[in-house]
Amino acid sequence: MKRIINEWKSTILLGIPILILALGLRLYNLTYLPIFADEAIYIRWAQIMQAEPTLRFLPLSDGKQPLFMWGMIPFLKIFSDPLFAGRFLSVLTGIGTLVGIFATSYYLFRNKRVALLASLIYAISPFSVFFDRMALVDSMLAMYGIWTLMLAAVAAKTLRLDFAMLAGFTLGGALLTKSPALFFAILLPTTLLVTEWPRRNKALHLIKLIGLWVVTLTLGYGLYNILRLGPEFHMISLRNKDYVFPLNHVLQSPLDPFTPFLDRIFEYLRMLGPSLLVIFVVIGIVLNLRKHFRQILFISVWALLPIIITSEYSKTMTARYVYFTIPFLVILSASSFLLKGKWVKLLTLGLFIFIIHAFAINRLLLTNIESAPLPNSERTGYLEEWTAGTGIRGVADIVLNEIKNNPDERIVVGTEGFFGTLPDGLQIYLNKISNVTTIGVGLNMDKIPEPLLESKRFGNKTFLVVNSSRLKISKEDWDTFGLRLVSEYPKALRLQQDSHEFIWYGPRDSLYFFELTGQAVSTK
Repeated sequence: MKRIINEWKSTILLGIPILILALGLRLYNLTYLPIFADEAIYIRWAQIMQAEPTLRFLPLSDGKQPLFMWGMIPFLKIFSDPLFAGRFLSVLTGIGTLVGIFATSYYLFRNKRVALLASLIYAISPFSVFFDRMALVDSMLAMYGIWTLMLAAVAAKTLRLDFAMLAGFTLGGALLTKSPALFFAILLPTTLLVTEWPRRNKALHLIKLIGLWVVTLTLGYGLYNILRLGPEFHMISLRNKDYVFPLNHVLQSPLDPFTPFLDRIFEYLRMLGPSLLVIFVVIGIVLNLRKHFRQILFISVWALLPIIITSEYSKTMTARYVYFTIPFLVILSASSFLLKGKWVKLLTLGLFIFIIHAFAINRLLLTNIESAPLPNSERTGYLEEWTAGTGIRGVADIVLNEIKNNPDERIVVGTEGFFGTLPDGLQIYLNKISNVTTIGVGLNMDKIPEPLLESKRFGNKTFLVVNSSRLKISKEDWDTFGLRLVSEYPKALRLQQDSHEFIWYGPRDSLYFFELTGQAVSTK
């Protein structure tokens, strides 16, 4: 033990600050970013599942695997803020990914410096900082992905059954998290590249290796089939069809959307990597391929094949769809530091620039996200459109204050939509308030919805929460329809990057919080 401590002492002393840095970047101002549509849905599901054990498979109703929501339930008991609770789970899975990157990097290359640098790159990359701070399943999927690769590689190299079983558990965790975990199962045979082939009895070695794959796949899909206990297991495959083209798509239209989506993924890596990450990846692959052929090819397949297939078959594309490949790309980028001689100074300079660039972007992500250089698709979804939950917490606070001042009052809050940012984003804060009812009342309103008019006639204090882009009643007619504006929450400016400049491209959306006055029912 003393020998091991002495051998790893310097690595531990350097690793602990990286771990603390990663935690700090992920925990600081954790609820600063407005709640996103899918976050609202996942947190609301977790609350319902917590309250009613018979609904533990509720996410299957929308074709989603429930492991992330299951994992969130204990944190809902610990933290009073449901958004913090959901995002805290992603912080923990992000740290799990970081540890997996360190372990995998060291195991493949037997180089502590590369393992530490891989950990540092992941810890500060804006790509990972952004998604490890959101209550989305993608951080958990990335964690299970890197650990499936790591444990499967150890099993293949040592032919140990226990590691094959552990890989099966992590594969099962991935399959219970999100459908792209299928890539981890498909790529399992690539562990051929890292196994230690004997000089004799290679056929027997291969048979043993195939046996370990069977064990891993059996355990993984055995865990996945727990979902068959849910009544709507079939919805997973049905909903997947909404996001993925059929297999024959490559024969019908091989370059559409492959080319634009591949270009968009490169944009994500360039802007959120940030850019030098891509350069490190290229250097790591090209210049290390000869000396570390099997390891580089192994990691490259896990990193690049899912990106290529996703670009070809995905019907839509956002950065989180390829986030699970980031750990593999980070390992490839760190492998560039295996180079010696004249490359050392150049790579060190590049690393210094990467760190400065990453911290500059992270500062904006954590304190002034509207100024952060987000890709257009990400800025639109997380900050500008109806999917961004700007103002929802403010609305909830006003309603809670109303109840505090008038405990016996009955309040009804109608929101646009029926599912997603609203009403789920508001319901997560009003979850346990018995005399507040939150209901979805539809989209594109050109009149006051009937359920809210009925509520007002009944004598309830009645409110309406709606995005300005979906309210078709003009400002001049608000009084006529009985709408009194209580508060307004402007969203981010609609900006789009063009030729390295951000240009304004449309009207700024806002979240309106109205109270219905007596005029609403008197004009009916």
